[in-house]
Amino acid sequence: MKTYKVIGIGNAVVDVITQSDDSFLANMGIEKGIMQLIEKDRAEVLFGSMSERTQAAGGSVANSIAGIGALGLRTAFIGRVKDDALGLFYAKAMTDEGTDFVNAPVAGGELPTSRSMIFVSPDGERSMNTYLGISAELGPEDVSDEVGADAEIVFLEGYLFDKDKGKEAFVKLARACRANGGKAGIAISDPFCVERHRADFLNLIENELDYVIGNEEEVKSLFETDNLEAALAKLSAICPLAVCTRSGDGVSIMSGGARIDVPVDKIVPVDATGAGDQFAAGFLFGLATGRDLETCGQMGCVCAREVIGHVGPRPKANISALLREAGLIA
Repeated sequence: MKTYKVIGIGNAVVDVITQSDDSFLANMGIEKGIMQLIEKDRAEVLFGSMSERTQAAGGSVANSIAGIGALGLRTAFIGRVKDDALGLFYAKAMTDEGTDFVNAPVAGGELPTSRSMIFVSPDGERSMNTYLGISAELGPEDVSDEVGADAEIVFLEGYLFDKDKGKEAFVKLARACRANGGKAGIAISDPFCVERHRADFLNLIENELDYVIGNEEEVKSLFETDNLEAALAKLSAICPLAVCTRSGDGVSIMSGGARIDVPVDKIVPVDATGAGDQFAAGFLFGLATGRDLETCGQMGCVCAREVIGHVGPRPKANISALLREAGLIA
């Protein structure tokens, strides 16, 4: 039996979250509803502008892995932090939440630990301004073949594609997992990320991965089309399992030439931060525990619904209890 059900690899980012209105975003030059990469000086300005901040260990795939761990599965996360105050906070927070933080904080690293300033609007949209710092330096030397081989499922974060060594780390982990009977997949992460690395994404998906999870804008961007159905058909042709979240329109799952559409109950989000991350957590929990794909999709929707009901990217309610109430687990 393998040690880990799911291992994630991605940016280890401390999330700093506050509420804001549209006029504040405009005054600060913050583009609403997307993730922007910023430099250190800009990060310091935005951090100083935030009032009533909440702080948590974050990063897209790290949030997903923490959600899976909260459901009782053994998980680990591969990320890179400095041994500064934020880095030590991050490593402890992940461990305290039940996820093994595989790599120790880097002693004397030149770059500080990554952080993302997240401004949540009254309509629930989140505007993320991320300073990547040391997390973007993650490379193949941070990936142990033994750790990858000891995972049933690995989950990769598309944001790490901005540097070649991040791509190399992905491939190393995916190959170690798959060579030992596991499954590897990716969170596409962001349409702008796709635009920067489309060819590399497609090559990775077709040749190294077993599943892909993304939202409709990301999937359409992958194939440079506004036609979601055409994009889904192309994605399912190169990957055994394609999962597309469509916000209030539900989830489409493509596998083996078949399609499953999972509906959702539309609600007004308090904070959309982490919705995709927690959908992935629920879906992968189902996959790791042998559920059918429709049930996996339903589990993902339950997890996403919980997290958009409050501020912050990780669950606050007992997700196992919510899945029981929905009749998805005993």
